[in-house]
Amino acid sequence: MTDQNFTVPTMADMMASGQQPEVLFWVGCSGSFDDRAKKITKAFVKILNSAKVPFAVLGTEESCTGDPAKRAGNEFLFQMQAMANIEVLNAYEVKKIVTACPHCFNTIKNEYPELGGNYEVVHHTQFLKSLLDDGRLTIEGGQFKGKKITFHDPCYLGRANNIYEAPRDLMEKLDAELVEMKRSKLNGLCCGAGGAQMFKEPEKGNKDVNVERTEDALETQPEIIAAGCPFCNTMLTDGVKAKNREHDIKVMDVAELIANAKDL
Repeated sequence: MTDQNFTVPTMADMMASGQQPEVLFWVGCSGSFDDRAKKITKAFVKILNSAKVPFAVLGTEESCTGDPAKRAGNEFLFQMQAMANIEVLNAYEVKKIVTACPHCFNTIKNEYPELGGNYEVVHHTQFLKSLLDDGRLTIEGGQFKGKKITFHDPCYLGRANNIYEAPRDLMEKLDAELVEMKRSKLNGLCCGAGGAQMFKEPEKGNKDVNVERTEDALETQPEIIAAGCPFCNTMLTDGVKAKNREHDIKVMDVAELIANAKDL
């Protein structure tokens, strides 16, 4: 990994040198602290650097969006976390935010405005698609040409915000064979981590949701299960392990697919 492929300026650095980035990359808790999700963060940063996109992160000034608190029913804690973030974002006069986490995306896009946080918020697959459309990013199939990939729609990207095409358009550019699960798009099934379930053990039942969802994916006989959410990535990875298929099936984020195809 060369340094030129991996520069991550902070908003504080940018402001100090009198610059305003094109986008603020909101990393999120998973992308910052979870070892698996950090790889997604790095892949996305490499693509941004490669496409010469002027971006910045908040670094230590970024806090949790408050999504888990709100979904778990603690509205008071959510508002405290949200207001603190909005204060920081507004102080930096942030206009456009990109994030690789649909939970952060949904919360900042749909729930921050009523608390005074109004920004253009895009999911990383939408942003990558726009870079592609503008000719700032090129994708060749490379190692994924002809590979069988199935895409799992994250709840907060798909059903909550009607974003279905951007991730699929990107994967088609990889010359991969995109196969749909029976339950996909509007009828997609949750990975089991939403509503703050990510942070607790499942209740007793006949089968874990993530295993059920992984079975949907395995029916398509994929080589790769693609996701666009760090929570989904964790749950599907656990599901693949539960089925003892980790030796022949990979779970990868769309950004990782592109970064790998470009050998970044």
